[in-house]
Amino acid sequence: MTTPTTNLTLANATGTWVIDASHTSLAFSARHAMVAKVRGSFGDYSGSFTIDGDNLAASSAELTIQTASIDTKSPDRDGHLKSADFLDVENFPTITFVSTAVKANGNDVVVTGDLTIHGVTTSVDVAYEFVGISQDPWGNTKIGFEGSTKISRKEFGLTWNAALETGGVLVGDEIKLNLDVEANKQA
Repeated sequence: MTTPTTNLTLANATGTWVIDASHTSLAFSARHAMVAKVRGSFGDYSGSFTIDGDNLAASSAELTIQTASIDTKSPDRDGHLKSADFLDVENFPTITFVSTAVKANGNDVVVTGDLTIHGVTTSVDVAYEFVGISQDPWGNTKIGFEGSTKISRKEFGLTWNAALETGGVLVGDEIKLNLDVEANKQA
């Protein structure tokens, strides 16, 4: 792959872009037993975004994640996360995000949108850094963003927990989301 073109700005990225799932990571972390972090990701998702270079505020994004694709490298924990105690994948097979506003500050972007988890929709802000645009050896135009946000799992009705003998709880409320996105420009 070639080096990203650094002289391009978001204003030059007008068009519709489809997320390349083989080069994108939708990861999360949560505090466990008050002392460590459990990290995981989702492996099955799709999404796209449209950038309006003349009016970045008119840009938009959407994402759908299959909840059953959660992976924390522990089959037992993944099974618990898929159960009714947490994501309840049988009744809530997807997590969705649909943007409602886009604000740009140079090449940094804040995408505000409706995040729906476990049937509950909450507005969240995701801060993204524009990484660049490049062309792969097969002539495909690629764009990259790195984003992050924090959410409260309780806001989405994910309240299962267990008290620890030493005080505190087994699962922290704050979930950190880290999104490394690569997308392909559509013709």
